[in-house]
Amino acid sequence: MTLVLSAGVLLALAMVVFSLVKWGNLECIGVTPVPLFTFIAILFTSGLDVGLIMFPLTEFPVYADVAASPEYAFTNPLAIEFGFWGFMIWGFYFLTSFYFCVIEPRVGFFEIPWVRLLNNIVIIGTCAFTAYLFLTNLPWYAPQIGDGQSITATFYLIVFVVILASVYSSTDIKYVKILSLASTWLFLGLIALMAIAAGMGGTAIAESAGLIGGYFTNIHKFVLPINDYHEFYLFWWFAWSIMIGQFTSRFVGGLKTWQVLFALLVFPSIPLAIWFSVLYYYHLNSIDIAGLFSIAMIVVGVTFVINSLDSLTRLYSDNLSLTVARLGRMKYIAIHVALLFGLTLLFKLDFLQIQWIGAIVIGIYFACLAYIITTKRSEVMAIRTSPEGREVDFSKIGKAH
Repeated sequence: MTLVLSAGVLLALAMVVFSLVKWGNLECIGVTPVPLFTFIAILFTSGLDVGLIMFPLTEFPVYADVAASPEYAFTNPLAIEFGFWGFMIWGFYFLTSFYFCVIEPRVGFFEIPWVRLLNNIVIIGTCAFTAYLFLTNLPWYAPQIGDGQSITATFYLIVFVVILASVYSSTDIKYVKILSLASTWLFLGLIALMAIAAGMGGTAIAESAGLIGGYFTNIHKFVLPINDYHEFYLFWWFAWSIMIGQFTSRFVGGLKTWQVLFALLVFPSIPLAIWFSVLYYYHLNSIDIAGLFSIAMIVVGVTFVINSLDSLTRLYSDNLSLTVARLGRMKYIAIHVALLFGLTLLFKLDFLQIQWIGAIVIGIYFACLAYIITTKRSEVMAIRTSPEGREVDFSKIGKAH
């Protein structure tokens, strides 16, 4: 699996460079263009999930224990946490967003029946994995509900309600946009709340964030898997990459290719860096998060889960024609809630693994490239603009939102 993953990472990075060199100044226009802030909010909240909120405080001690894990000794725990979540890894999302915005309309690879089937299996499976992560981390963040370790019936009920809310939200695209913006502001509010409560001023945040420089001076070490845990993260990112690109590409609002890359690498990484810096301060100073902070983190985590699941449910339901228009609202909700909750339980039983899903995505990457080279090479190399029919009045976009 490591060989498959390494080949996938190198292919993705090579395609990022090729796309930037070949089409760097091409204007990218999605089918539903939105202003830049809305686009970043949709990308950020759809492309990240509850792990962003719930993982770091449990991972910092692991990264710091270089006696048990000497492979982490090359830099500090904050830099490693950022490297697993930020900057370069967002190049995957750039590649797929650019592909679905500009290239796929000319190629139609994802309209091939077996590709469509695999793609939707990936989307549904990753949706369930997101809910599974939320379920398994709830005991640690809400010990007042149980013993801090066991998953009780209450936690299953919470996850069921979250899935229900996500599916309901997916019934109308306006809910997706509203929830994306709301999730972004809630996340920024959580950062501010925890920083102020810890007595962190601008200087303290800057000093903590300065440790992230250890990532950039060692960025080459994050390209290929450091160990099995980093491998898990990279497979996880691959599992998300195609569906996030397929969903967010429709919202690109006239940015040039290099600007899309810059936006995806930089804008999401800034709040990530600040968030991890605040949490690392809590870790170093052994500040307890019980009570208000854990509740606030769970609330934001819930909004992230709902935001991720509603976007992806809408995507695969459109792909499979299991839409509200076809099924009716009640039947639509019942089918998708049953599907996602059932698969969540399969992840809990270790019947499914996110690594398998990531490996399928890497296979799709290679198959897509082979398909283009053998059947659509001339059409792709001749691309000079976004697909026809994407011209819009950008002055109206700003006023509409």
